[in-house]
Amino acid sequence: MFAGHFGLAAGIKSKVPEVPLWALMVSTQLLDIAFVPMLLGGAETIEETRPGGGYGEAVIHADYTHSLAGALLIALLAGLAAWRLWGRRASGIIAGIVFSHWLLDLVVHRSDMPLLPGNAMDLPLLGLGAWKSPGLSAVLELILIVGGLWLYARSALDKGRGAGRKAAVISSWVLGCALGLALVTDVTGWF
Repeated sequence: MFAGHFGLAAGIKSKVPEVPLWALMVSTQLLDIAFVPMLLGGAETIEETRPGGGYGEAVIHADYTHSLAGALLIALLAGLAAWRLWGRRASGIIAGIVFSHWLLDLVVHRSDMPLLPGNAMDLPLLGLGAWKSPGLSAVLELILIVGGLWLYARSALDKGRGAGRKAAVISSWVLGCALGLALVTDVTGWF
């Protein structure tokens, strides 16, 4: 799941106007942002389930950034930063959005998500495996994108008047196109 995370952030923006959209978008991907240096450093890995890969065709060994404890820690740190920037309410929203990444990944990932960093204590790995059915996981992402975009556009249009309304329509279309393109490239492997 990639685009679906962004769809959720767009929907949340409609309810928290005090937090910039960019902060919500970064927050929803913060676990993956933290994953990249860990992947490059060799601490976390990706294993294809079949040659050539494809949408959802990987076991992601993100044993630190995508462990339940790691996700909670990253969410807590992001929430503390948000508290300093935008206040208490925004803090909870940002922390929740960061942690939502783990919850959404739990639905699509195969059993590759540990409870503790580094899979300490060798506990069972979690993941409901929607990626095993690419069509199902693509539909789930599409629902998040369409729902989030609808909430975002409705909120932007309700607040816009005159030139602001035109900007709301344009920003909604641009966001919709970007999220749609992200889903298409993810599903087709063009990314």
